[in-house]
Parts: sequence; structure tokens; C-alpha cells
Amino acid sequence: MKMRKQWLTLLAPAGLTFGLLAGYGAAIGGLADGGSQMVVGMSDDVLASDPASGYDPGSWLLFNNVFQSLLSFPKGGTEPEPDAAEACSFTDGHARVYRCILKDDLQFSNGDPLTAEDVKFSFDRTLNINDAAGPAIMFTTLDSVETPNDKTVVFKLKVPDATFPSKIASGAGSIVDHRDYEKNRLRTDGKAVGSGRYKLDLFSMSKAVFSVNDRYKGAAEVKNSGVTLRFFHGEQGALKRALLDGKVDVAYRGLTAPDIADLDLQNDRKGVKVIEGNSAEVQHLVFNMDDPVAGQPAVRRAMAYLLDRDALIKQVYRDTAIPLYSIIPVGIASHTSAFFDTYGAHPSTAKATATLRANGITGKVRLTLWSTPSRYGPATGQELKVIAAQLNASGLFKADVKSVSFDHYEKDIAAGKYGVYVKGWVPDYPDPDNFTAPFFGKGNVLDNNYANSTITDRLIPLTAAESDRIATDAAFSQVQDIVAQQIPVLPVWQAKQYAVVRDGVQGLEYCLDSSTVFRFWELSKN
Repeated sequence: MKMRKQWLTLLAPAGLTFGLLAGYGAAIGGLADGGSQMVVGMSDDVLASDPASGYDPGSWLLFNNVFQSLLSFPKGGTEPEPDAAEACSFTDGHARVYRCILKDDLQFSNGDPLTAEDVKFSFDRTLNINDAAGPAIMFTTLDSVETPNDKTVVFKLKVPDATFPSKIASGAGSIVDHRDYEKNRLRTDGKAVGSGRYKLDLFSMSKAVFSVNDRYKGAAEVKNSGVTLRFFHGEQGALKRALLDGKVDVAYRGLTAPDIADLDLQNDRKGVKVIEGNSAEVQHLVFNMDDPVAGQPAVRRAMAYLLDRDALIKQVYRDTAIPLYSIIPVGIASHTSAFFDTYGAHPSTAKATATLRANGITGKVRLTLWSTPSRYGPATGQELKVIAAQLNASGLFKADVKSVSFDHYEKDIAAGKYGVYVKGWVPDYPDPDNFTAPFFGKGNVLDNNYANSTITDRLIPLTAAESDRIATDAAFSQVQDIVAQQIPVLPVWQAKQYAVVRDGVQGLEYCLDSSTVFRFWELSKN
């Protein structure tokens, strides 16, 4: 997976259900009584309006509200349910052939009919374009898409992939109008034609304007008359001021931890309310396994013994995050506390010293921790400085921190120039597969030269083929144990998810759940 969500917000998934049925007479999306125009402010950017390109949190927010997928995640749930489809299921018993039947009379917002041809076109187009900043990498298991008739779509997979329904329920499964998009080129006019709950009326540097799509056919009830999404381009202070001045109804993604804490303490006086939701956003330190310093197992183990997550979170994140002790976060099925069990909850200079000395390392270990401004949250630079200070306070390290622009950061990581660097991750779908498969083996998103054949050749294929997701616990537990022993990454924290709203705004509890879908249609205000 590329850095969607660049890496950058969840309810544990029960076993996925592959025979999915929807009530046939699904409601036409429409405006509930008392609906009103909503203004949402966000400091993240929306990097694309074309779903074959965007793979970042802002772009997927747009996709989830403008486009329709065959399946979608219901509010508060992690099992995909039919959306544009009437029913979907694996038909071969081996998780390699997946068939969906479309609802009748689906239409795009421009009035064009939506048929199986559009579904096939959308998936083929994403794979053909294969944009480096797009979601094509999510469909490496997809071999072909067939359309026996206008209402039937058959996906044939190269290997068993029980997570395929969750993948197509994500923003990557957005269906576009084949008459309005080119097969081999990205759309660059800032427009979008979908069949989702909203139409995109305007997309500029400062805002995106959405109106209700009366042609949407699905179960969602739209509870407002439209949404304006204002962009603050990383200016967290400006976002906070706009909220307090009444210029936005909802501040989503981008307020600093001190701002959230301040607003939470003073919500009565300031007329705002902090809403906390579940999240599986995580942040890791990543180690280049070919680096002469970070590539040494003893160095990585010593860092694992010295990292004080609790102090870091209290000092930098004001308790808006929780310590993370595994690559699969809390709230996602198969989570274990592998790093807690191996290295303990509290730092131990004695154990770090013993580890280094047993491996012949007697001098101070010199390290640079690399980051990039704003990409993984406004406090990341401060976070790395605190981690460097923790390492240095042990007397075993001489660590410093450096930061470069995101373009240079990604290129330098790919070139192997950094020994230790930070990465954050927001899941594409709430399954443990999305916290393991993208990170290991050839072409992984970490670019850290780590490969483990037990993980890539046995455990990940084993879990991918198992339709009963609960039955994958043992294999995912083994993956987490291997990672804790070999430490290609060092998990640091798991975020809580927040939005701050003005008095009278309702529905945020349905926008901050395990699906990572921010549902504009649930927002309303008195």
C-alpha cells in the first residue's frame, strides 16, 4: 500500500460475512427534515479528486462522500455491507471468485446509468493507470473483472484473498462513469462524477463544496442540505480560530493536542464540544535494516528497552493517544501486546546496556531520527526530539533529529539514506491484514529492506485465504511475535480520534468509528 493516509484516523471486526444481502427496496438518498448547510474545517489537504490517484486521508474523505462502492462499511461496523450492490459473495469456496449483483436503476449524479460496465471500467482503470500516489497497490491479488450481464460483476483473484470485500468497500472501490473518465489518464479538472450521497460542485485550493445527490440510491439518509469543506493547509491555529469564530461547524483532523485539551476544558465557555471516537491510526519508528547502525539488532533492541511511551504521550500528545505495543493496534482483531511482553512497559537502561555490551557495542550509538513537517501530524517533530532525549539520557546514545520536505523524505527513504525514520498509518480497512501485509516483503510501504519468508510466504497467504477472520488469530499472533523479536519497526503510539464541534451540531459519533469513513450525511445542526 502506498502511503495513503499517508500513513496517517475503530470496533474489532468479527468474521467477515461473504453472503451479503441488502433490503431490495433501498431508500433513495434524500434530505431529512430540518437539514442545514454544514461547514467542516480540516488542516489536511485533499490531494486528488480522481479515485485512481488519491491515497491520502483528505482524498478518501472526498471519495467516500461523492462516489459509491459495491460495498460500504455501516456506521459503527467493520463488516462491509451492500451499497451499489444488492448482494455479493465468494462463489468458489476458496476466496478466489467474488461475484456482485448490482441494484436496479442505479444512476450517476449526471443522470448516466451505472451498470456492471462502469464497475469493470473503474477497477481496470485504476490498475491500468497504476498511479504511484494511488490505490492500485491494494488490488495486487486481482486478476480480472468480468461482466456476464449489465447487473453482474465477477472478480477473479490470482490467489485467495478473504479481505477483498473490505478492500472494495474502501475508497479504492469507488465507481466512476466510463463515459466521463479516460481509461488511461487521470482526471485533472478537479471535477468528479459519482453515484454517492453528494455531488462535488466546486473544488479549489481553499474549499470543496458538496450538494446532495438526489439520484443516490442506497440506505443512507442525508441529514443536511450540503457540506462545505474548508482547507487550512496545515494551519492548526487558523482552524481553531475559525471554529471559535463560528466560521466552521466542525474541526476535523489537524488541531494540536494542546488545542484539543484546551477546548475540552473550556467547552462551556467557548460554545464548542470535543467529540472522541475510536481510531486505529498508528505511528512507528522504522529501521533501515541495511543501515550500518540501525541495521544492528542490538541497537534496535536497546531502543525498544529505552522508549518511554507513557512519558512521550503525556508530554507531547496530552493523552490524545495511547501507547502502542504491537503492529496491530488495540480494537483490531488479533491484536497482541508483543512489544510489551518482550521489552516491558517501563524503560530499562540496565537491559539496554546489557544488550549493547553483549554484542560488543561499548561506545555511544550515534543515530539521526528523520521526520518530515506536518505529514504525520503537527507534533511529530517534537515527538522525535523527546525520543532522542530519552535515548541520550541513558548515556548509551547520541541521537539527534532532522526534518526534510516530504518529497525529499520519500526519495531519501527509497534510496536508503536514513537509518531511522518515522511513518504513520491510517488503515484502508479495519482488518489485521491491513497492518501486516503492506509492511513486509518485496515492495512494502516501509522501504526498509526487511523481508521475512515465514511472514511473507506462509503466514500472510494463510491469513488471506481464511474467510473466518477469527480463525486467523494464531497466525497474526505469530507475525506480531516475529516483528517484536526482529524489530524492523518500533510501534510508538495509537491515536484517539477527535473532532471539535460547535454547540448544536449532531451526528459526529457516526463519523469517528473503526471504518475510517467520515460520513458527511450524518451531520446536522439545530
